[in-house]
Amino acid sequence: MIARALALAAGLTGAAGVSQFPEYSQQYMQRLGGAVDELSRFMDDFDKDAAGLDLTREAALVDLAKGGAMGAARADSMVNTIARHRRLSGDLERMQGLGPFSRAKYAARFTDTELAGRVWENYKPAMPVTFEGAIFAGLGFLGGLALFSMLIWVLRLPFSLFRRTSES
Repeated sequence: MIARALALAAGLTGAAGVSQFPEYSQQYMQRLGGAVDELSRFMDDFDKDAAGLDLTREAALVDLAKGGAMGAARADSMVNTIARHRRLSGDLERMQGLGPFSRAKYAARFTDTELAGRVWENYKPAMPVTFEGAIFAGLGFLGGLALFSMLIWVLRLPFSLFRRTSES
């Protein structure tokens, strides 16, 4: 009886947690789009400044790095910004137009910790009332049951092995 109640609790916990994915992924996508737009604006400004001096982006970075400690630090941060822009733009391109089920396939692309942290700070869990939310809730329920069943199996394993050796 207690095991069934715990299994139900594990299933409901899984359902509650996994059912939140569609909304969380939607909010992540919105923030991702905003971050890419802002980084694009920043990159465009840098490229315009470089072009105004008849420099390519790469040449401007080299020139900036030669400008002392502050210039070198700024060049390094700009290289990091360019890399982040490239990574986030790629993520956005791959996930744009995808629904929640397809986004689940790309969940490993939700890798920008700064962006994910900001989404999580403002995220408010809600009862899923959409078809997608219900499907994710069902999957979470089954996942919670499966995890609980595996845990019980692992905990019982030493006892069943002991029982077999004592019976032989």
